[in-house]
Amino acid sequence: MQSNGNVASLALANGEVLTFREAGQGNKAVVLLHGNMSSSAHYDLLLENLADDYKLYAFDLRGFGDSSYNTAITSLQDLAHDIAEATNCLGLSSFAVVGWSTGGGVALELSALYPQIVEKIVLIDSVGVKGYPMYRKDAFGQPILSEQLKTKEEVANDAVQVLPILQAYSTKNRAFLRFVWDTLIYTRNKPEAERYERYIDGMLKQRNLVDIDYALVTFNMTDTGNGVVMGSNRLRQIMSPVLLVHGENDLVVPVTESMATAKMLGELATLIVLPECGHSPLTDNLPGLEAALRSFLG
Repeated sequence: MQSNGNVASLALANGEVLTFREAGQGNKAVVLLHGNMSSSAHYDLLLENLADDYKLYAFDLRGFGDSSYNTAITSLQDLAHDIAEATNCLGLSSFAVVGWSTGGGVALELSALYPQIVEKIVLIDSVGVKGYPMYRKDAFGQPILSEQLKTKEEVANDAVQVLPILQAYSTKNRAFLRFVWDTLIYTRNKPEAERYERYIDGMLKQRNLVDIDYALVTFNMTDTGNGVVMGSNRLRQIMSPVLLVHGENDLVVPVTESMATAKMLGELATLIVLPECGHSPLTDNLPGLEAALRSFLG
């Protein structure tokens, strides 16, 4: 393990190297998993605010941030396996896992695959358990809801959600990425300038956009189909308590997704809907998110 201040890296047996940010001196270990188009840098406020009471590990998932991307992923399960090995290397026999957006899907897969190590799960505006559908677009760029994208090639050639982001990454077009986030995610509150620049730095390091988008299209932990794939039914393997926190005005993942997930999880689930909040409670309502985390994690 190599360390650079509060940033360290771990070499995994599969040839990948995962980078993570470490903070806090508490006895309770908490692993934080970021979403798509982001990195561990987006968790800086939680790392700062929760450090007094928890031991925190915010990972760059494979292909994001400063972690490697030597082998392409085929599903969110691949990322879950990475985190299981990394936490084992850190000597964590059990921990709570927090997943934001795409990271929520990884957190659920981690808990289903390794129920013995995940004590509690927190899902922040998480992808739904039937995945994140993508659709063909009409001449005006609007989704045709009767025509889902079903292959990786179709996803890779999407002219609205994918190709413009790939172009922005290629040309390091910070202004376009800021426009996307201001339009869809930071719709109420925006990070202060210096933080926002660090977040964009992290976005520009993503190397797996198409693979992640396709993994989200084919993510399905239920016992029914999602229009692209049949479900794995792994949701029934979740044994840990789950807190779902979701902004009521989320434009990326509708709050109805967390409502549906909570219903399927039954008594394991607690749902908190944050009013006047979008896809980023970390900026829209940090006090509310922090209070919910502390109450649930103990």
